[in-house]
Amino acid sequence: MREYLITLLLSAAICYLVTPAVRIMAIKLGVVAAIRTRDIHTTPTPRWGGVAMWISMTLTFLIVNHLELVGKSFGRETLGIFLAGTFIVLLGMADDRFQLDALTKLAGQALAAGILLIYGIQILWLPINGVITLPPSIGQFTTVVIVLVTINAVNFIDGLDGLAAGIVSIAAAAFFAFAYLLAVVWGFSRAGAPSLITAVLIGVCLGFLPHNFHPARIFMGDSGSMFLGLLLAAAAITLTGQVDPNAISAVDVGPTLLPLLLPFAVLAIPLADLLLAIFRRLRAGRSPFAPDMGHLHHRLLLSGKSNVRTAIIMYLWTATIAFPVTVSAFAPMWVALIVAVTLLALTLFISRTAKKNEVQNV
Repeated sequence: MREYLITLLLSAAICYLVTPAVRIMAIKLGVVAAIRTRDIHTTPTPRWGGVAMWISMTLTFLIVNHLELVGKSFGRETLGIFLAGTFIVLLGMADDRFQLDALTKLAGQALAAGILLIYGIQILWLPINGVITLPPSIGQFTTVVIVLVTINAVNFIDGLDGLAAGIVSIAAAAFFAFAYLLAVVWGFSRAGAPSLITAVLIGVCLGFLPHNFHPARIFMGDSGSMFLGLLLAAAAITLTGQVDPNAISAVDVGPTLLPLLLPFAVLAIPLADLLLAIFRRLRAGRSPFAPDMGHLHHRLLLSGKSNVRTAIIMYLWTATIAFPVTVSAFAPMWVALIVAVTLLALTLFISRTAKKNEVQNV
């Protein structure tokens, strides 16, 4: 655990330190988000936060590669994730600067998923009527779908200062806890690669948040949101490859099912927002990629909540779903229920406090 904590803190520190330099570079090169009618920010703000995240990941990898435990996590899968992440950041940089069309971005995202496949990162089995080993073609198709959905789910919630970085850090924390506990509790020693990726993912989010929290001095842009989405998807897919479902009895189904269920749990809020947006736009006869102001965070803002409180409420929604699911794999169900009830109570308290403040302000 100590080496993973070092990895997390190192990636956070590097991201925090390099972000101001990236911000200056973005301003000089004209990579700035102008004010549009659907935007929440009120001043032009530079993008390219994903560049700072990529630099942080790269330097962290170079440093921790020499650690005794974490160094063992470097291999073919980690290289594939690094290359796919590099490609998706370059794609995002181009989009942040030149505003690529939706189909071009989707094709680029599929290519990034293809890089993961080349390096053996794919879904191998599904817990359907026992355990079904997937044919390579179906496993590859499923992998690409998961990558595309995760990238766009994160991209869709990146519409409020600090929102995407905060939610992804919570999701990555749930993944890290699960991956690490697989190694410690269940003896799956090969769970090191997912632990490494999620530790770095938590770090880059925490290092970026001080610059991105309201009022944001820099946006992560598509270079950041697509990068975070890809790392999150890669961690989840790699995690399934660490679990041999045949090695776990039918009684202890938690570690078998959780690698597949956890992505839906930790991304429940972004996925719900994504599905609602697609349905809303198709019903209105518009493209599912057409932007609007109907996202969950827009609705919270319209109810009178501040930017900061809206972000905190959505953080708590994510944690209320993600953490109890993770706990349920390794602890009795009553422990998971206590965690869920506690987080739900805190969410309701924050929401009620917000309503009281709104009434007082009126």
